[in-house]
Amino acid sequence: MFTGIVEDVGTVESLSPLRAGTALTVATRLPDEGMAVGDSVAVAGVCLTVTRREPGRFTADVSKESLSKTTLGDLRPGGRVNLERSLTLSGRLGGHFVYGHVDGTASIREIRPLGEARVFHLQADPSIMKFVVYKGAVAVDGVSLTVSAVQRDGFELALIPITLERTTLGATRPGTRVNLETDIVGKYVFRYLGGGGGEGGITLDFLKRHGIS
Repeated sequence: MFTGIVEDVGTVESLSPLRAGTALTVATRLPDEGMAVGDSVAVAGVCLTVTRREPGRFTADVSKESLSKTTLGDLRPGGRVNLERSLTLSGRLGGHFVYGHVDGTASIREIRPLGEARVFHLQADPSIMKFVVYKGAVAVDGVSLTVSAVQRDGFELALIPITLERTTLGATRPGTRVNLETDIVGKYVFRYLGGGGGEGGITLDFLKRHGIS
């Protein structure tokens, strides 16, 4: 589990093909003693497991599914990625609960200035948009952000200067694809209310049976 607070922006050193995916090696300034083989690390918002650790770099295996359903399949040597180590029980929750299980990708359609900040307009699939709510949380390439507007064709985020400076989002341009993970709390609420395809949930019949009409 992560918080969506980026600790470092790493640089892709190499991508080596594997039978079941790709071995991704990333150069990082994260402390060597703070990451070991077997640890989880969020790379551009995708939870990966460290398979090799050397001073100043680590390697993680990326499955074929992750390559096809996230932007990790677009990475090339020299590319920059947001990095965050997994949350510890003694750590501070500065963002929101992020699992590193990407729901899908979105396209940045517009970036416009708002004082010192920038407003990003993202277009996402309806299957993702049903979990996006005004003032709700969303992780974009692993960055915890707050939804500032929801529109028919997407949603908006207002990014402050420190976020632009300390993450890869400051260098993005319109047309860029990004990884999206919506808030896990919203997913559970959606399912409980009967929108997840499961049995039960709160329906009009349920309310009537319990004396609420």
